[in-house]
Amino acid sequence: MARELAASTLARLKRKLEEERERLERIIDDHEREREESKLAEAKADRSADPDNVDGGAIEVEMEMDIAMVQNARDLLERVKRAQDRMEKGQYGICEVTGDPIPLARLEALPYATTTVEAASRL
Repeated sequence: MARELAASTLARLKRKLEEERERLERIIDDHEREREESKLAEAKADRSADPDNVDGGAIEVEMEMDIAMVQNARDLLERVKRAQDRMEKGQYGICEVTGDPIPLARLEALPYATTTVEAASRL
């Protein structure tokens, strides 16, 4: 069952999804590049974070935060790709769980939403 959205609304949401995809891919790529540069710098300096050292502990916390941020970006990227796939198949805007239309306000706020708020809270 295809969601009946105005062509202009669908085009706007498609652009939002593409912009979000590009933003998330940039975050992931930047992190990967920084991680490689950091590995090279550590190899040259022959040092690693020492969690018993104040600076080492701070570095470790920062690394954990970076990992969490990148994992979140990867998760969101998968949701964006899934929404884009549903858009291509004419299933965009229909809840994957209930089959009900996803309110436009939710799609405007989270263009990658594939469930209604009620269905998401049940999951």
